[in-house]
Amino acid sequence: MKKLMGVSILFLLLLLSTQLWAQNQPVYAGLSNDEQLSFVGMMMADLIERFGTPRSVITERGSEAWQDDVVFQYNGADFYIFRDRIWQVKLASTHGVSNGDRKSAVLRVLGNSASDRGNHVLVQLAGRDWPLMMRVNFNNSANTGVVTAIYIYRPDF
Repeated sequence: MKKLMGVSILFLLLLLSTQLWAQNQPVYAGLSNDEQLSFVGMMMADLIERFGTPRSVITERGSEAWQDDVVFQYNGADFYIFRDRIWQVKLASTHGVSNGDRKSAVLRVLGNSASDRGNHVLVQLAGRDWPLMMRVNFNNSANTGVVTAIYIYRPDF
């Protein structure tokens, strides 16, 4: 009986620990770059169905009042919503670039398609029904800067 109880407790702990580990993983873990691009344009209802309730919901002020956004925050990704669709996604890692990477490494990974704008890099992304851009922000404009944010967005919004 003690042996069965010990195995049951061990199984329960293992089950709980895998659930906690899964909650710490980014919502896009294991998805390809193309699958990550499909987030832009996704309906809000599909987002919730796919990833569940967001960790938090915030507003983000744009430079103009009409640019204010509602942002659904999940582990590793923030989804910016306009009406009922996602127009921008902030990711911790995509296309071989991650938060904390040095600017020189980002430029090597992104290659000739990257447009260096000093404190950020822009890359036009192809293969969607609408234009997409990737913006990689750095903590300063020097070549030693590190990635602080990565956005994929519709520039026509």
